[in-house]
Amino acid sequence: MGADLIADLAAALPAGTVLTDPDLRRGHQHDEADLCPSGPPAVVVRPTDADQVAAAVRIAAAHRVPVVPQGARTGLAGGANATDGALVLSLTGMDRILEIDPANRIAVVQPGVVNAILARELAGHGLRFPPDPSSWESSTIGGNVSTNAGGMCCVKYGVTSEHVLGLEVVLASGERLRTGRRTPKGVAGYDLTRLFVGAEGTLGVITEITLALRPVAEPALTLVAVFDTTAAAGAAVAGIAAAGSTPSLLELVDRVHLAAIEAYLAGAVGGRGGTLGLRTDAAALLVAASDTGPRAATELAEIEAQCRAAGAGEVYAATDPTEAEALLAARRLAYPAIEHAAAAAFPGGNGGVIVDDVAVPRTALAEVLDQIAGIADRHGVTVGVVAHAGDGNLHPNILVDRADPDSVARGRAVFDEILEVALAVGGTSTGEHGIGLLKRDWLAQELGPVGVQVHQAIKQALDPENLLNPGKVIGW
Repeated sequence: MGADLIADLAAALPAGTVLTDPDLRRGHQHDEADLCPSGPPAVVVRPTDADQVAAAVRIAAAHRVPVVPQGARTGLAGGANATDGALVLSLTGMDRILEIDPANRIAVVQPGVVNAILARELAGHGLRFPPDPSSWESSTIGGNVSTNAGGMCCVKYGVTSEHVLGLEVVLASGERLRTGRRTPKGVAGYDLTRLFVGAEGTLGVITEITLALRPVAEPALTLVAVFDTTAAAGAAVAGIAAAGSTPSLLELVDRVHLAAIEAYLAGAVGGRGGTLGLRTDAAALLVAASDTGPRAATELAEIEAQCRAAGAGEVYAATDPTEAEALLAARRLAYPAIEHAAAAAFPGGNGGVIVDDVAVPRTALAEVLDQIAGIADRHGVTVGVVAHAGDGNLHPNILVDRADPDSVARGRAVFDEILEVALAVGGTSTGEHGIGLLKRDWLAQELGPVGVQVHQAIKQALDPENLLNPGKVIGW
């Protein structure tokens, strides 16, 4: 079966598109999620246009072989993990910016365009695509769309779905579907665009994306508030929201991550030399910014007042744009820094990180942060928290020893208890990383039986043979 599949692909696709090297196939086996199962694909296909995607999908369907779409594999939920004998569609070769239209404020891109590359191209037109996940220097727009990614600016500008106007999608049948529009307004028919955004490749393979753009923001002012407890930082976030402030970012970094970032920057565990002098004695820092130009100083003064009312021991402003950008760059380093900290924390470099990603109401932040600390203490597990605090999106990162089954079991128990807490306060099982393999059971609990049935009915209608990224999201 594998040889026939590869022969048919090679006959239908250009030379160099069908890749069978064992090392390359192993390199496409999984994304960056820790402790999620994966299997070796039979073949990797790297198309450059939608016709090639459609041909590969039709051939896979004829052979009844699963198709796993992949971007840069920066995901943290196992959504891009291959299965045994699957056909991996690596869309990184579809990396063309097809159109930038400043008058209509849209861009049309292939899915393999890297977020940061698009950002630099748009800046030359005075425009931007707001979503900015921490992996923006390497993650692709197709991956951002497939997981409905967020980032630090979501508190003001929203997640990816709010900036996608239309899509071209290859369905499980190999047919090509266009959804959405190019106009600012459009309400005709079912919103099929949003159906595919966040579907993680389980309903179709995205081959073209029409994005809504915004003008480049005005220069921002940034401040940092220091707290003795993470719960106090959470209370400050609720106070800022209640007071009516809309910062352009509002990020929380706890003590575990502050120490990890400083060590990473210092080069102690593979960093870049030099540190920022972050307050590693603080329980948490809040980093806030306002991009409202002449009104920014007033807005930050209001945010400072809320931070002090919640118990901030110190509040200081970034002295210039360079210092502000350094603070944001340090925040983006949180995940690689905690990975290195985990590797250093256990013998033989066996440390791993189970990445949680929940979103809760802002008013519940203080309570949830307190409960996370209690869960970690009860299980004897180190848990560091970074958060897009302004929209209640928490990333508790759980450190485990991969070589110790008991450590992994305790880490998984912590993961589950955090999700239970998040759902109990009216939160959701993922804020931006997607469901993938990691949270299928929790999604089912969040949706309820009727919600699961509707999801399964949609999947059955669009992919009746269950060939597109099987096992992900709803586990079917």
